[in-house]
Amino acid sequence: MRVIAPGALCTIQDLGRPGYQHFGAPIGGAMDRVACVIANRLVGNPPTAACLEITAGGTAFEVLAPCVIAATGGDLGATLDNRLLPTWVSALVRPGQRIAFEERRRGARAYLALAGGVDAPLALGSRSTYLPGRFGGLGGRALQMGDVIRPASSAFDLARLAGRIWPAPVDYAPLIRILPFHPSPGQPDLTGLDLLTALPWRVGVTSNRIGLRLEGARLSSAQAGDLPSFGIVPGVIQLPPDGRPILLMADAQPTGGYPVIAVAIQADLHRAAQLMPGDDVRFAWTTHAEAIAAWRALNALLDSPIGVDEGIALAAGAQG
Repeated sequence: MRVIAPGALCTIQDLGRPGYQHFGAPIGGAMDRVACVIANRLVGNPPTAACLEITAGGTAFEVLAPCVIAATGGDLGATLDNRLLPTWVSALVRPGQRIAFEERRRGARAYLALAGGVDAPLALGSRSTYLPGRFGGLGGRALQMGDVIRPASSAFDLARLAGRIWPAPVDYAPLIRILPFHPSPGQPDLTGLDLLTALPWRVGVTSNRIGLRLEGARLSSAQAGDLPSFGIVPGVIQLPPDGRPILLMADAQPTGGYPVIAVAIQADLHRAAQLMPGDDVRFAWTTHAEAIAAWRALNALLDSPIGVDEGIALAAGAQG
């Protein structure tokens, strides 16, 4: 496929590069890992294959060779030759056709998988683009007009892969469950944390793949910013000196020095990934037992058997 409009932000992402934080490399990878895994499953790829992460829409591609695609995640108005492109379904596309993600309707990020996976050089075991470090993906940058995206390997039976449909809806409710974080020695006691779950928050304009900056009430933190750096991971909620929390996301740095006030459960981070500046979000306290149950339920969802849309499959077969 050739990029004919890159949109706001389109990058190559997979499930990231865990295990390299001690070298200063963040985990990175797809913001919405659930949608990335499902897109890959729909086109017959392993879950670790790279796909395209499209943020906010305005993105278009010209198909250069027959391939099977699947779009998942947020609703960014996906079309094929100006007609609605069904999402959460695999489809056979042909040379000359135009795939577009017109504009944001619901959610923030869509994922486009190609049968065979998106090709890009491996960097620290991953093809994910890390924009701040300028590595991974295509030269460590967002896709640009004229870039050509190729599959990493050939898919043998494209017609057989078309018409695969995801059977179960993914919950994108803007509600993030969080666990309390017990201060370690040297971390200041924090007050006013009840406001974290009592009030709605709005995603700030400076939010990005590193973190969602939350606007609303200001939480108390008299000593924020005075801590020695310590290890952090996506999902951590930090409190900087201005009292406005930051929910760390996929490209979060490996260490930080702001106090940690709570941790979002991993089973809900795909919900946070679909938020954009201006969106409202709420938080709710949960327990470790509920977090583990939610994680198991999410993994059971990802293991769901894939169905087949006979109409799409037959149409693909008839086209050869």
